[in-house]
Amino acid sequence: MHKLKPKLNRPVHVEKQQGVTLLELMIVVVVVAILGMVALPSYRQYSMRAHRTEAKTALLQLATAQERFYLQANTYTANFAALNLTGMSENNVYTLAIPVANAQTYQATAVPTPGGGVNGRDMNGDVECAQYGINAQGLKTALPDPNTACW
Repeated sequence: MHKLKPKLNRPVHVEKQQGVTLLELMIVVVVVAILGMVALPSYRQYSMRAHRTEAKTALLQLATAQERFYLQANTYTANFAALNLTGMSENNVYTLAIPVANAQTYQATAVPTPGGGVNGRDMNGDVECAQYGINAQGLKTALPDPNTACW
């Protein structure tokens, strides 16, 4: 049988690396920063679309309440209390208004609440769908709506 020869230059004690180097830490910071730069605009767009839905829902609820009121009073109203509404969207992100209301028609609008309402969700930076509207004929509008995709 062969005898194994011991290695003469074998280290007695091997030190293990502990912690991370500054270079490794900086690589992690750069990767996280890049991911944040990509993810933040996508999240902001998603959030804006969700709040736009809130404005549309509030206007559709207002339209339903207006038709219910019209069936009882034979006229439309600008009084939110008569419609059992508050004049705000569900999370107060949009403020509702009824600038025109008479026996033949009404117009209602939803505009972003300054400062984003009580929840601080400011939609004043929404340059595509800044204002929504609906009328008695069911015509839905949005301003500026460059891509005709707001409703």
